Amino acid sequence: MSAEIPPMTPGEAPPARESLLRLFLIFLRLGLTSFGGPIAHLGYFRAEFVTRRRWLGERAYADLVALCQFLPGPASSQVGMAIGLARGGYGGALAAWAGFTLPSALAMILFARGLARHGELLPAGALHGLEIVAVAVVAQAVWGMARSLCPDAPRVTLMALAACSVLALPGAAAQVGVIAAAGLIGVLLLPTALVCAHEPLSVPITRRAGAFWLGLFLALLIGLPILACLLPVPALAVADAFFRAGALVFGGGHVVLPLLQAAVVPAGWVDGPTFLAGYGAAQAVPGPLFTFAAFLGASMQSGPSGWAGGLLCLVAIFAPSFLLVAGALPFWEGLRRNVRLRAALAGVNAAVVGVLLAALYDPVWTSAIGTPRDFALALLAFVALVFWRLPPWLVVLAWGLIGWPIGVIG
Repeated sequence: MSAEIPPMTPGEAPPARESLLRLFLIFLRLGLTSFGGPIAHLGYFRAEFVTRRRWLGERAYADLVALCQFLPGPASSQVGMAIGLARGGYGGALAAWAGFTLPSALAMILFARGLARHGELLPAGALHGLEIVAVAVVAQAVWGMARSLCPDAPRVTLMALAACSVLALPGAAAQVGVIAAAGLIGVLLLPTALVCAHEPLSVPITRRAGAFWLGLFLALLIGLPILACLLPVPALAVADAFFRAGALVFGGGHVVLPLLQAAVVPAGWVDGPTFLAGYGAAQAVPGPLFTFAAFLGASMQSGPSGWAGGLLCLVAIFAPSFLLVAGALPFWEGLRRNVRLRAALAGVNAAVVGVLLAALYDPVWTSAIGTPRDFALALLAFVALVFWRLPPWLVVLAWGLIGWPIGVIG
């Protein structure tokens, strides 16, 4: 057994780099076993890298989690990228991402290909069961996020206004506008964000390199839509949609649902039932929920599809996370002390819950719940997730099996 490396203290030299293969294998094991969503993933990471391997201290880990929660994108995957970056440079970040993402991405692409080629072998009732359990999963996310991110009347009000605005003005542009407005309201009305002491995390990136990565992020965010309009290439339009989804989503995997739905379903790339079936199936696999993008890419009805489409969408939705983590880490010392930024984040988080609440109604609820029996099954799934605390993958599989005979009975 290899010797553990003690946590760094301020002013210490960076630790020796880990083997990229070792980093990949460590994160691959986590990617195979980390069920339960982003909050659970962060718990697995803490047990592995703070408690077991002592690669960083408690405070440094908490600061890293706070930074990744501040950035748009999947927080748990970003934490993994940052740890890989600190231990192995840019190659370490890619090895950590690949290891943690590969199991669920492969499972989602295989599910999409099986659904496309042998969809008739999957009973309609089982497919509807996956749609119903998606209602419970999103409801659980709204419930948990509202309790932690909307603890007072101003943020509850902001959540409700965000939900109403998104329902009144559907579309990805309105969602982004609501989130931006919430950040401004947070600065004006929520100026009490707390700034805590922190333990620096040493990363092998200069501020100049960080500025380059942030500049590349902005260039792609602005340039991809322009290129997609100028060059009618389906793959470019798909890459733009998924890059934008990964770049503009605050709050983790569940919150990407409305942006992706607005991007792929109205455009006819993926039909509604397939979208919800894939989202339900994504709850049954370990690793990051953003690998749902691989399912969508592999399920495309026009443009790139299959393995090529799955890989394109997977890389496109995670690329903003890599660019933002590599760009923000060198500036973290200053960012975390900025009270206005923390206040803006409080407003953004409240709006994120509102956007997710709106998505719970449309498209999730309206597409899946059509009868009292559907509602009863969704309610039981919610109780199983929230109060019985059953693992999501188990509930998803169980409801798929429950839906099978119900679909036969009619």
